Amino acid sequence: MRTPPIVSRQEWQAAWEELLVKEKELTRAKDAMAAARRRMPWTEVDRDYRFDGPDGPVDLPGLFDGRRQLIVYRAFLEPGVHGWPDHACVGCSMVADQVAHLAHLNARDTTLVFASRAPQPDIARVKARMGWTMPWYTILDDFDADFGVAEYHGTNAFIRDGDRVFRTYFVNNRGDEAMGGTWSYLDITALGRQETWEDSPEDYPQTPPYEWWHWHDDYPARQPSA
Repeated sequence: MRTPPIVSRQEWQAAWEELLVKEKELTRAKDAMAAARRRMPWTEVDRDYRFDGPDGPVDLPGLFDGRRQLIVYRAFLEPGVHGWPDHACVGCSMVADQVAHLAHLNARDTTLVFASRAPQPDIARVKARMGWTMPWYTILDDFDADFGVAEYHGTNAFIRDGDRVFRTYFVNNRGDEAMGGTWSYLDITALGRQETWEDSPEDYPQTPPYEWWHWHDDYPARQPSA
């Protein structure tokens, strides 16, 4: 293995400061991309999709669990997938392993769920084996085909306005590699992180950063969205 040059601490610091300029440019570019996502048009979901969950049948609005936003990751855990019946696919399992504590997303009025075609008893068994705790539903109709995830994994973002549900964004392929952290998930949603420093459309919900952050076992009791 041919390594980079070995230099003094002073030379290393200078090289790091030079690269830091590009790091900051990349961060600003990511912020600009997230701002553009918040200005994406919405498309209304006009079908009645059905899922099976640990507590029984549920429709798409039910996946929101009373919150305003919903993120659905289509994971491949089902017959015919490599690893079945003991595992989900390797890539989807890596995504699941990286999911942060959901209390932080929930505090921003956002629900994250996984969805596959495996029956609920099999999902529960694999979740227990792997130590996963996110809500995980069984797809019962054409949801995967209609939202670009019938043959490959992907992450769809939705927002709810009363009884109406809208699709707001979608990432797949290498876009899914960034998912798992609270900030990465919020950055693909229509409302973003909902912090005052963000470039968001007028009247979007925003609060100062840090003020809404809590330990995951210390968030205030939530009030369901209208």
